[in-house]
Amino acid sequence: MESIIKAKDIRLEYTGRDILDIDEIELYDYDRIGLVGPNGAGKSTLFKVLLGELTLPGCKISRFGQFAYIPQLDQAVLQEVKDFALMGKLNVEQLEVQTMSGGEETRLKIAQALSEQVHGILADEPTSHLDREGIEFLVGQLKYFSGALLVISHDRYFLDEVVDKIWELKDGKITEYWGNYSDYLRQKDEERKSQSSKYQQFVAERDRLEQAVEEKRKQARKIEQKAKGVSKKNNSESGGRLAHQKTIGSKQKTLYNAAKSMEHRIAALGDVEAPENIRSIRFRQSEALALHNPYPITGTEINKRFGDKVLFEKASFSIPLGAKVALTGGNGAGKTTLLQMILNHEEGISISPKAEIGYFAQNGYRYNRNQEIIEFMQEDCDYNVSEIRSVLASMGFVQNDITKRLSVLSGGEIIKLLLAKMLMGRYNILLMDEPSNFLDLPSLEALEMLMKGYAGTIVFITHDKRLLDNVADMIYEIKDKRLNLIR
Repeated sequence: MESIIKAKDIRLEYTGRDILDIDEIELYDYDRIGLVGPNGAGKSTLFKVLLGELTLPGCKISRFGQFAYIPQLDQAVLQEVKDFALMGKLNVEQLEVQTMSGGEETRLKIAQALSEQVHGILADEPTSHLDREGIEFLVGQLKYFSGALLVISHDRYFLDEVVDKIWELKDGKITEYWGNYSDYLRQKDEERKSQSSKYQQFVAERDRLEQAVEEKRKQARKIEQKAKGVSKKNNSESGGRLAHQKTIGSKQKTLYNAAKSMEHRIAALGDVEAPENIRSIRFRQSEALALHNPYPITGTEINKRFGDKVLFEKASFSIPLGAKVALTGGNGAGKTTLLQMILNHEEGISISPKAEIGYFAQNGYRYNRNQEIIEFMQEDCDYNVSEIRSVLASMGFVQNDITKRLSVLSGGEIIKLLLAKMLMGRYNILLMDEPSNFLDLPSLEALEMLMKGYAGTIVFITHDKRLLDNVADMIYEIKDKRLNLIR
């Protein structure tokens, strides 16, 4: 057992919030770790610190070996891959970045990392845009990789297959959990149950003591009022009367002392935190515009080719009104192209004249605009500022976040922002290209609920098996230049 990365005093603050506040962490040569946490928690930033791409004051990093880095898309210049056999297995046929789909770009970077002789791999969302075949191949490669693995991922299946330890990054701190992602979820559920029980006991005891304090003080006030009534009588009462007043004063003092003692007991209880709620994001949706065509989108014998590559040849399909229709197929099969053909009303595709289409692009994370979040959200939006703030808050953006500029947001934060912008528009048809990429788990679950409950029609591309199973009414697989209805 050898340490290959040792880091101390990792501190990073942004707008008064601790992004990273880690005393010490170590990565060992046998480690297979999944790094999880909400969007914007600082996971990608931690990677850059560990790799030496970002230097923090006072932070000490020791690295013992060579490391490969698989960054999020669009974060690195792709270089030539030496292992052409691996390229073939990953279905990477060419290196022209401008014409690559997201999946092809991801495959190339994975091939690049796996072809190097390294002691460890740090991978940031490596399954993004990969099809199921690509994910399975990556799982197989990483299972047989002999070095250490530290991976950021929101793919539940992938984490279960390749890691045996979870690092949870929250409020700048790392908490370690042994086991795969499912084991982590079970441990988190047990923690929530235990915290809930402690909190309920704390609240019950605090309420009991506060009620007892109020009762003691109430009794003391009654005695005090009674004593005042007695004193208004003859001030020259007998000694017996005076003795009686002393008895009253003694009782009053005892009650006040008892109340103070209980207040000390309340203070000694401390402040037990309420259990963490599982955030449920609910998007506000505009009323769907009326569509009367039972099939608002149809394609009849459509054809599409790029140079010598034929994507579609006499392919046909029908999208029913209100249906949630998934498009599947290998990387480069033409899924994104088909959405763009629908969006552009290309030849052979018929769209209802009253259709209002919202489009969520696969590469929507490629934003580097010098613009604040709230300004961006107000563009072409009928909602007022308070409504926009409310929607952003439901998606995990805190009050201070709305003045951030787009250029500093993580990939996941950009995705959530673009989803919010689309969902606040007046649309009756949504075209969604890999909407689940880079989302944290609460956002993924919210996205599933939204899509299932949406009043309009949705055509979406996804390689997330759970999203596919939970949302799709129909599934078209693009294969052999046709669209085959498989469900």
